Amino acid sequence: MSISSPKDLTTVPLNWVPSELDFSRYVQLFDWEDGSGKRFLMALRNSILTSGGATLVALTLAIPAAYAFSRRQAPMLLLFLFLATIMMPPITYVLPLYQTFGNFGLLNNIITLLAVYCALLLPFAVWLMKSNFDVLPVEIEHAAFIEGASTQFTLRRVVLPLVAPAIVATAMLSFLVAWDEFFYALIFTSDLSSKTLPIAIADFAAGRVTDYGVIAAVGVLATLPPAILAVFFQRFIVSGLVAGSVKG
Repeated sequence: MSISSPKDLTTVPLNWVPSELDFSRYVQLFDWEDGSGKRFLMALRNSILTSGGATLVALTLAIPAAYAFSRRQAPMLLLFLFLATIMMPPITYVLPLYQTFGNFGLLNNIITLLAVYCALLLPFAVWLMKSNFDVLPVEIEHAAFIEGASTQFTLRRVVLPLVAPAIVATAMLSFLVAWDEFFYALIFTSDLSSKTLPIAIADFAAGRVTDYGVIAAVGVLATLPPAILAVFFQRFIVSGLVAGSVKG
């Protein structure tokens, strides 16, 4: 659809193979001077900042938290409370969050989405990282402690290199969750300065005259960043997910 001419898209019966290739929509979307291009590029920027930033912050907090649950006997009740927050329907949190962010003047701000996505990703990241810490032999850490290493040094120089595949897998899955999130982005954003790609795609379909070719082109471009990351880090993703699946 993204490379089909408008005539091919409206022909009955549908032409599955375009009669001619039309790449003008992709050129249009990368043209800052064009209205559609500006909407797409700003939404792409916002999605990268919110998804990447939320993933980075969530992992930074989740790794020491997961290590505490796995190795320092932190209360499991607290972990289940974390998980309970993502079991509730998202609409449950909308009104209190909207009022809180409104009181602080943070509505229609990517900082708001960053905070919400961090809260959304943190329980998932903690749980997944904990399962990988659990299967790591504790004797490796004991050996480092005997040599006089501190907990911080052991975590940074001994444990983290061993669970690197799990970190990559957690980062990828967290990034995808934030990248595809629609509901909170729809509620808390209202203009180009903060809208993300899922909202931009919906906006392209909301006009009086819908260009399905442009919508298809935006959809193709929106899938490229996570697809490229998945291809490059596929080996780490598979090994990271499997590492925490069994114990012993």
